[in-house]
Amino acid sequence: MEAGVRTGVGTGGVTGDLIPNVFTAISESFHGAHPVVQALLAGLFTWGVTALGAASVFLARNVNRKLLDGMLGFSGGVMLAASYWSLLAPSIEIAEQRGGPAWLPAVVGLLVGAGFLFALDKVLPHLHLGEPTVHAEGAKTTWRRSVLLVSAITLHNIPEGLAVGVAFGGAGSGLPGTGIAAAVVLAIGIGLQNFPEGVAVAMPLRAEGMSRLKAFQCGQLSGIVEPVAAEHGRTEN
Repeated sequence: MEAGVRTGVGTGGVTGDLIPNVFTAISESFHGAHPVVQALLAGLFTWGVTALGAASVFLARNVNRKLLDGMLGFSGGVMLAASYWSLLAPSIEIAEQRGGPAWLPAVVGLLVGAGFLFALDKVLPHLHLGEPTVHAEGAKTTWRRSVLLVSAITLHNIPEGLAVGVAFGGAGSGLPGTGIAAAVVLAIGIGLQNFPEGVAVAMPLRAEGMSRLKAFQCGQLSGIVEPVAAEHGRTEN
């Protein structure tokens, strides 16, 4: 009986130590990886969270619109915070270290990025959530509604992936104001706001009669550009 009790306690102790040790090993491996690998893994993570959101079609046929609006609003707040604390603030700090107007590089980069996304919005055919197909924006096309919905989310997933790559590239280069922790926080923030985006693509398609599997595939497809963009952002750093 005593042996059985001792064994149970010992097993519990081993299990209790195992989980923290595994997380520590994973964290150390990630920190020791090359920045290219870090950016790729972070991009795969953000894509995976998009897929997780799209997987909600296997649990329900539709989602409450007010709930979805709230989730998308949360996503906007996350991205506003991440944009400043993980991108604009480090840019200003780096500029201060090098002399000259500290605000200028950040403002120029912000305007160029906004212009890039605006140009994509005008060129790439896409359809916003809840709009009929006749209200599709961008170049005229015969694309189906499902493709247009995926395109709308993919449109801004490209700069999100670039942002992740740039953050890890800056951390790997040792630039002031950057660091692996800030890059990880940015990737987690983008991943969190990708969940409702996966829902926003997959659920309307499911509600329109598309099969669960196909709706899921379309939903997760909107985030597949992020690992590619993250690698591009890292190499351009």
